Amino acid sequence: MTTTPALHTVLGSGPAGTKLARELVRRGHPVRLVDRSGSGPAIEGVERYAADVATPDGARAAVAGAAVVYHCVNVGYHLQVEVMPKIQEAVLGAAEREGARLVVLDTLYPYGETRGAVMTEDSPWNATTRKGRMRAELDARYLAAHREGRLSVVLGRSADFVGPGVLSSTLGGAVFPAALTGQPVPALGDIDLPHSYTYIGDVAAGLATLGEHPEGDGRVWHLPTAPARTTRQVLALVEERISRPLELTVIAEPRPFGPFDEAFMAEYAEMFYQHTEAQIVDSSAIEREFGLTPTPLEEAVDATLGWYCELLAAHH
Repeated sequence: MTTTPALHTVLGSGPAGTKLARELVRRGHPVRLVDRSGSGPAIEGVERYAADVATPDGARAAVAGAAVVYHCVNVGYHLQVEVMPKIQEAVLGAAEREGARLVVLDTLYPYGETRGAVMTEDSPWNATTRKGRMRAELDARYLAAHREGRLSVVLGRSADFVGPGVLSSTLGGAVFPAALTGQPVPALGDIDLPHSYTYIGDVAAGLATLGEHPEGDGRVWHLPTAPARTTRQVLALVEERISRPLELTVIAEPRPFGPFDEAFMAEYAEMFYQHTEAQIVDSSAIEREFGLTPTPLEEAVDATLGWYCELLAAHH
């Protein structure tokens, strides 16, 4: 008697959710990919599904029949403090009712300012910003729901994303198109400080691994992240690959520039400490426990440049 493989449902079809859906299919899982429109390019093995998971009814419909739910939903920066708690409440309730495990894509925000100390899963949560405190409160609620036995929850924290499909990251749509077309490249804060970047493929592999391993539940894991280098060193990798120097515009304090408009920068200002102190993520725990290896930054930059070259070519 053959059993139908368990459904894995991914909430949020941004770069992380989409990459995760592909990774889960590669691993042999049936996948539902949920966002508010349910539209987008067809992905083999993936059912696209429209639901608003900020509402209890939408969340319940989205996770119906799922054994594992991955929460990769994000919202505009100016909406996060108001909307993310509503999404959490709806998704937690729906996953609990369904009896599904919940894997949450998380940020480094709860740690707050570290004065450059290496971040491990045991680092204190010292956030003082609105968005940092909100994320810390959400995470405390997730872990409490697990401890109380309501459902199984695990959190995977990532540094700044880099990779194909990643547009709105400090190493994304503002950097690569400008580098490839000879425009000024924004460099935020002190680019001579070490700064961790997590490759989007490693975000997907890390979350999928947590989804397959319930023994990791009930705690925070740092997703596989290559050893930190300075942002200047990462930009030097880009220069090497495109064989010409970058014209850097250093943005020493929060101000609008290129795709970082006034509204975004006003909201981002409180998080700008991430560019004025070292941001060093240690992901050795997940690497040891599950045998994962982060993609070297050289490969990450190559893949990202290749994707952006195709994107620019398609628009010309």
